[in-house]
Amino acid sequence: MNVESTGTQFHVPPYGFVYTSEFLDRDEEFRLLEFIDTLPLEHARYREFTAHRRIVSFGGHYDFSERQLHAADAIPPELYPLRDRIAVLMGVEPQSIDHASVAEYAAGTQLGWHRDVPDFEIVGGVSLLGHARMRFRPYPHAKGDRTALNVDLEPRSAYVIRGAARWHWQHAISPTPELRYSITFRTQRTGDAARTAPPGA
Repeated sequence: MNVESTGTQFHVPPYGFVYTSEFLDRDEEFRLLEFIDTLPLEHARYREFTAHRRIVSFGGHYDFSERQLHAADAIPPELYPLRDRIAVLMGVEPQSIDHASVAEYAAGTQLGWHRDVPDFEIVGGVSLLGHARMRFRPYPHAKGDRTALNVDLEPRSAYVIRGAARWHWQHAISPTPELRYSITFRTQRTGDAARTAPPGA
């Protein structure tokens, strides 16, 4: 993992962030890309803003205008093997992962600073085809604070965001140098944890 910092220096990623390269082999990547080609990807919408990124969600669709998670089709069986594998990296049972999203990043596409919405707890992602740079900065962000950490995500790699990395840091994706796809799995927050989730995710 290539890690570099700007502003305040960090020698390791935020606590709770896990990264592994070559999580998939090329044949596995190719089969997933073939499956993605069959999916009805649509441009993501954030309130009044339509993103360049195209996505499809399973197990739930978050409406940013209503700030509410709505029902969506269940995770398709074609993603079960990948879900089962990343569940090990996430440290959870596969059945606890009931949300997944597939995203297409055309060359030049970026994803701004954010935390995942508070309905979700642990996040695990897999990168396909192209490279990407994930950036982290502390949350809440203070104006003028240049503290940041850059992590290069390689094709066929996987990562997990949980704990402090999930709730006390924001992350973003820099403009991608080439076409890239990602598959992201999430567990849902339940009970009191869901009701007391930090705002602004």
